[in-house]
Amino acid sequence: MQNLFVNDVGDKFPLVMVHGFLGSSIMWGPQLQELKKHYRVVTPDLPGFGYSNKVEPCDSINSMAKSILYLIDQKKIDKFYLLGHSMGGMIVQEMTKLEGDKVEKLICYGTGPRGNMPERFETIDQSRERLKTEGLSDTAHRIAKTWFVDEDKAEYFDLCSEAGKLTTIDAADAALVAMKNWNGLENLKNIKNETLIIWGDKDKAYNRNQVEILNDNINNSKLIVFEGCSHNVHLESPEKFNNTVCDFLG
Repeated sequence: MQNLFVNDVGDKFPLVMVHGFLGSSIMWGPQLQELKKHYRVVTPDLPGFGYSNKVEPCDSINSMAKSILYLIDQKKIDKFYLLGHSMGGMIVQEMTKLEGDKVEKLICYGTGPRGNMPERFETIDQSRERLKTEGLSDTAHRIAKTWFVDEDKAEYFDLCSEAGKLTTIDAADAALVAMKNWNGLENLKNIKNETLIIWGDKDKAYNRNQVEILNDNINNSKLIVFEGCSHNVHLESPEKFNNTVCDFLG
């Protein structure tokens, strides 16, 4: 397996943070400065994304999960906190299914129990078709707008748009296929880890019903809603987000 690009900062208990579709580790910038004071923060770029864009992409959530678990194993990390955003939230659910005994606490952020998301701003098939016809750059710009209440006027919009453009078009399409074919609903009852669910009430990708399904079916979980935020809560309200994560992890 080819090596993934990864940021690894701090020297305390490990916190692994997994980005979402058209994301990369650079999108955790406002988190790293604070969280590295409290944790060893490990932020990989998924295969085909960010600075791992030379790595062969994955076409299933399971294979993405295994790629991160392999990376963690290579770093000889036995136990860790785990946070996943959006598609990364699907990946961390799958990682917990595969090796949940290694996960001390779990954070599912801006995500849901199914990859084929009801009431998403557009269907997965529409995203695939528009990716094909409009290209990666326009797709990254257009989708990043949906992540913020202020769309392309948001402070960190350019960061996200540029991160998306690092993705290969093959990786973007493979990820859309992976999401469409993934369903973690049946596994929720098997998640025994203490779990925090974070969601912005203006999220255009995942509606409230999806995060409530997570909260209702994961036994030891709680839901925190950020009002007035869209999909990228960590960039719209970074200080509150960071404090929420630290309060939960301890």
